[in-house]
Amino acid sequence: MGVGPVPAGVPHPAPVASASAGAATPPDLRLRDLAELVRAPAAFTVPGDVLAGAAAAGRRPDLSTAALAVSSVCLYWAGMALNDWADRDLDAVERPERPIPSGRVPAPVALGTAVALTAVSLGLAAAAEGRRAMTVAVPLAATVWGYDLWAKSRPAGPAVMAATRGLDVLLGARAGRTRSALPTAATVAGHTLAVTALSRAEVTGAQPWLPRTTLAATGAVAAATALHTGPARRGTGRLDRLGVAAGLLAYGATAGRAQAHAVTDPSPGTVRKAVGAGILGLIPLQAALTAGAGAVRSALPLAAAFPLARALSRRVSPT
Repeated sequence: MGVGPVPAGVPHPAPVASASAGAATPPDLRLRDLAELVRAPAAFTVPGDVLAGAAAAGRRPDLSTAALAVSSVCLYWAGMALNDWADRDLDAVERPERPIPSGRVPAPVALGTAVALTAVSLGLAAAAEGRRAMTVAVPLAATVWGYDLWAKSRPAGPAVMAATRGLDVLLGARAGRTRSALPTAATVAGHTLAVTALSRAEVTGAQPWLPRTTLAATGAVAAATALHTGPARRGTGRLDRLGVAAGLLAYGATAGRAQAHAVTDPSPGTVRKAVGAGILGLIPLQAALTAGAGAVRSALPLAAAFPLARALSRRVSPT
């Protein structure tokens, strides 16, 4: 989906032959190459959007919620494949090791993957909840494609990416309860805005003010989550509050600590690690938001998925 931050890069240079050389003679595709294309481990950050939105709307997880979560994952993968297709010439210069410029995945295959996964995503959303889901799923898909094909390299890019995550949260809300999920959607969108802004410095490195700003934003997101899901919130019990605290501690230790390192060392490698940590940090943030809405049982699968996502990210980069 492009529902996770990816670097915007710089305006595309003239096409480089090596970027599409693999398209003429398709190589033997490997599952690992396709997993790298769609940033498979980062998909663990996606179902939590739907679960957090459902919890905020007072909705218990059911089969339709599960179908919406799978729909969201498919759209995320579509956005990642589309991102690499759109950036194939730029990646041939800046990141020749990526699947398309390296010749491991032909460009037409990447585009076809994006189209197919988008169609599957919309089909699952329609099957799950019909017209209600489509009123969010269609704008969400359009925003993902708009980001990859137009907004990514423009000033509006981070805001558009943030909008995809906010819409993803609203996808999980019950019909007629979308308004109650808006604070949760805004919190997830705020985190995404900060990490996407930082991702623009993955290749070149950042000026110290940028990771300093994103670190402050991460602190603001954590504070907003604590306030929104605090003891005064109706319906939250002790176990729910413990879930919020655990989620926020993991969020700070993951996203916050990596961004603090980038403040002291804003080199490309450190910034890239901070972006990857920011992407994975969505999982404990979603768990905190879900627990704070009184759905600690829904937060438990997210807590369990977090270490698995971190382990897989060491094999396939989430950025």
